[in-house]
Amino acid sequence: MVVKTFDPIIEVIEEDYEIPHLGATRKISALLPHDYYDSDRQYPVLYLQDGQNLFNPFAPYGDWAIDKSMANMASVGYSDIIIIAVDHGEKERIKEYLPYDHPKFGHGKGKVYIQFMKEKLIPYVNNRYRTLTDYENTGIGGSSMGGLISLYAGLTEADIFGKMMIFSPSLWMSKKIFIEANAFKPLPKTKIYVYAGGKESKAHLPNVKKLESILIDKIHNAVLFDFEISVNDTGEHAEFYWGQEFPKAVKWLFF
Repeated sequence: MVVKTFDPIIEVIEEDYEIPHLGATRKISALLPHDYYDSDRQYPVLYLQDGQNLFNPFAPYGDWAIDKSMANMASVGYSDIIIIAVDHGEKERIKEYLPYDHPKFGHGKGKVYIQFMKEKLIPYVNNRYRTLTDYENTGIGGSSMGGLISLYAGLTEADIFGKMMIFSPSLWMSKKIFIEANAFKPLPKTKIYVYAGGKESKAHLPNVKKLESILIDKIHNAVLFDFEISVNDTGEHAEFYWGQEFPKAVKWLFF
């Protein structure tokens, strides 16, 4: 008897995928629906940062366990999504996820990193897999610095990333991100999910609330997009809490 599994199909696209924009290489992985190769369906895509921490139980700071979450969701009918996991740059992580220059961390390479996603990675994924390629079905997300660069990408590239999964974003790194939020011109059916923990840094929740206020004002002014904020009063700045939030955010954004 064959036991049906809902585990996602994990494929390593490349161990050393070239990023000419940064003069670097990264491991890129795809997590496909369990029945991807048994169907001809097209799927929305979510690009997640910090790939090392997403489905590796031996990661130094723990992991989100998105493979287990995807299997659990698939078992109750929430399986139609492709996730692309992009590993971070280790010592270069902060600079590559920082869209602005910073007095302590120097020149931010975040804009170039997003340029790489736009010009190389997304076209590659759309060519390799059966994807829905419009902005309504293309998401970006991450936590901490990965949340900051994902927020920046969604705010400045609204015609590419119509869904944002923003967990504990490092908004303290630059107040310029609030300028981007004020200038944000979302397209119809854009969806933004923001999570914050109540036990993160002292400035974290106030910064997230400031972002919330800016986005809510846009909705009140009849700008048509969906925004959800989730606050866990006992949540800390850690993978465990982001992993708990992941299935809630995916369901709200994509299903």
